[in-house]
Amino acid sequence: MSEDVFKKIVSHCKEYGFVFQSSEIYDGLSAVYDYGQMGVELKNNIKKYWWDSMVLLNENVVGIDSAIFMHPTIWKASGHVDAFNDPLIDNKDSKKRYRADVLIEEYLAKIDDKINKEVEKAAKRFGESFDEGMFRQTNPRVQENQQKRDEVHTRFAKALNDSNLEELRQIIIDCEIADPISGTRNWTDVRQFNLMFSTEMGSTADGAMKVYLRPETAQGIFVNFLNVQKTGRMKVPFGIAQIGKAFRNEIVARQFIFRMREFEQMEMQFFVRPGEELDWFAKWKEVRMKWHKSLGFGDKKYRFHDHDKLAHYANAATDIEFEMPFGFKEVEGIHSRTDFDLSSHEQYSGKKMQYFDPELNKSYTPYVIETSIGVDRMFLSIVSASYCEEELEGGESRVVLKLPPALAPIKLGVLPLVKKDGLPEKAREIIDSLKFDFKCQYDEKDSIGKRYRRQDAIGTPYCVTVDHQSLQDNMVTIRYRDTMAQERVMIDKLADIIADKVSMKNLLKTIG
Repeated sequence: MSEDVFKKIVSHCKEYGFVFQSSEIYDGLSAVYDYGQMGVELKNNIKKYWWDSMVLLNENVVGIDSAIFMHPTIWKASGHVDAFNDPLIDNKDSKKRYRADVLIEEYLAKIDDKINKEVEKAAKRFGESFDEGMFRQTNPRVQENQQKRDEVHTRFAKALNDSNLEELRQIIIDCEIADPISGTRNWTDVRQFNLMFSTEMGSTADGAMKVYLRPETAQGIFVNFLNVQKTGRMKVPFGIAQIGKAFRNEIVARQFIFRMREFEQMEMQFFVRPGEELDWFAKWKEVRMKWHKSLGFGDKKYRFHDHDKLAHYANAATDIEFEMPFGFKEVEGIHSRTDFDLSSHEQYSGKKMQYFDPELNKSYTPYVIETSIGVDRMFLSIVSASYCEEELEGGESRVVLKLPPALAPIKLGVLPLVKKDGLPEKAREIIDSLKFDFKCQYDEKDSIGKRYRRQDAIGTPYCVTVDHQSLQDNMVTIRYRDTMAQERVMIDKLADIIADKVSMKNLLKTIG
């Protein structure tokens, strides 16, 4: 999908009430967005799909909702005060700022694309007799590109792990990476920039305390570990889930809602016995990938990407990446965080953060597997994968969001054929009987064709048309979004027909 299509998706989100620029009447606030009337419904459905998959389907996972403000020492203990930095580089000509690591990752991705194109061309040429493994090992062009990629990747991984900012800049120079705007390679040095927002709590007369807006929701879980464990009588292994806002002062905030300064996370921290963490890491990788794939966008849209640089707290880390319009990008991170967080909070707070295991008859600090997903990135991946432009018979076209029915903002559009003869009343009657189960929308303006197009554009899986015949036989015409097929059905059968496809329960059954 091209940048051109991505622009269309962004404008579609605005035109149909999914996402607005924040403070738009004041010329907006950079990298901050508001969700409109359709967007908030889709977002809530995504959150419900995640929440229920965690706390409904797993007896040993419970939820909390911790405060955004926390004691500032928490962020010292977590490493955010000292280590929550991005390596930034400026182009002197365009005056634009970039993340140095992202520039290099994009360069490596271009080499990967070159290699894959060579392989695809050869596969077409040789047909069924094509041996991809042999081709990759013997083709000179592939070999040359692979060698170049491996050399740069090795240097890059080492520079990241050593926090060697000069080497990061040198890689950018050596690879002749140009600024996409100015086209020049006139780069500044690489500098570290802390991403936390700070503010003050208390009056200045009393001596205000410097506090931070949380850059992640995980620490609220860690500092409540013992509260939840004791009050819930939880036995290891168990998990604590949370959905909440987080804040990062992203300097390079771009690509619409992909990278924002105020965003929402869905995180689950799973506490396990030391020594068992890598088995649980593998299990949660599998569970989380299944959750994504159950939405039905196609398995090829997803891949795991193991980290080149492990965070200071991790002994294993991978991302689930989704093919966005601008390439494969991270939507979820799965990390084996060891006992770093609990041990660190024990050290800084002076309070014991250990668990007594009755089976082993001993106390220990549990290890943690984290699954962390951005609601906004998930939202963007779903809208991008659902957006379709279709040519129809007779030279017409339509834009349709083929959203998974359980996540669609509106489940049913109810359309009276005309605005008279008792048809609007009959349509309202249908809505009144179904509104307790599904979000329905009544629409009587414009021709039926235009109304169908509007419902297609917001992703409504079903529309029913009430006509004069409906008053006689209590039947309506139901239209299916994806196929545009229509059939006559009894009004009292509508609830069952719709529930079958739009129920969250049936979606959860595919993973549970």
